[in-house]
Amino acid sequence: MKTEKNILIAFILNLSFAIFEFFGGIFTGSVAIVSDAIHDVGDATSIGISFFLEKKSKKKPDEKYTYGYVRYSVIGSIITTLILLVGSVVVIINAFNKIMNPTEINYKGMIIFAIFGLVINFIAAFVTHGAGSLNQKAVNLHMLEDVLGWAVVLIGAIIMNFTDIKIIDPLMSIGVSVFIFINAFKNLKEVLDLFLEKTPHGINIEEIKNHILKIDGLEDVHHIHIWSMDGNSNFATMHIVTNEDGHKIKEKVRDELSEHGISHATLELETVGEHCHENNCNAHLNVSSGHGHHHHH
Repeated sequence: MKTEKNILIAFILNLSFAIFEFFGGIFTGSVAIVSDAIHDVGDATSIGISFFLEKKSKKKPDEKYTYGYVRYSVIGSIITTLILLVGSVVVIINAFNKIMNPTEINYKGMIIFAIFGLVINFIAAFVTHGAGSLNQKAVNLHMLEDVLGWAVVLIGAIIMNFTDIKIIDPLMSIGVSVFIFINAFKNLKEVLDLFLEKTPHGINIEEIKNHILKIDGLEDVHHIHIWSMDGNSNFATMHIVTNEDGHKIKEKVRDELSEHGISHATLELETVGEHCHENNCNAHLNVSSGHGHHHHH
């Protein structure tokens, strides 16, 4: 599977580089590089977790997980995001420390490192680009940040090389961290929406309902529930009221739903005037069936 292979390549690149980088940061005396290394080790760990969960998420549905394992990939996304949030806070604290007590920095070494960092992370970002799952999106976000982080470090190192303004180093690491924090936070919200079964992004229930009601022979539709497993595939259930041939109506409804990006629908058919057993059934049902024709058995 392409996604998995990409995540694995990113993982190996990232981990080996993070270790190399940690020593480089100590050698050059740059807090921006050391904090970047800590952040990269965090990244690599979470990418590793993502890799195993992504693999598991590809398993077909079975008796235990009737919806399949897709959400495992989403959990990967949560863990990755949390590591990022914590990581960026740690980096910010370190940077403030450095502002208070500036130390010597080897600018030339820093410049060489930053060029290395840019190239390696650019390759990794390129490999994980074109996100399939939310999980791969999170991984790709890591890679992009890293490229961005290194670009900032490079520019900063060059400026410091000529001006010797040491405060630039910690300021850079704060800037990058804040950016990472904000993005990770957005990602977390997206994932929580999935677990809370919020109506998927870009789906308008009112609009879908109106389109379905335009189908000939279909009297009413209610109990519409739409949710997503992973942010890609959407599921729906609903009750449809009709006196026509159910088979034809169902085909039409399914066609309409797939146009709205819903791949998997469960439709319950009711005849006009049938008593709907759910309590929060829309009241206007009675109106469409001409009052009082309810046969309560």
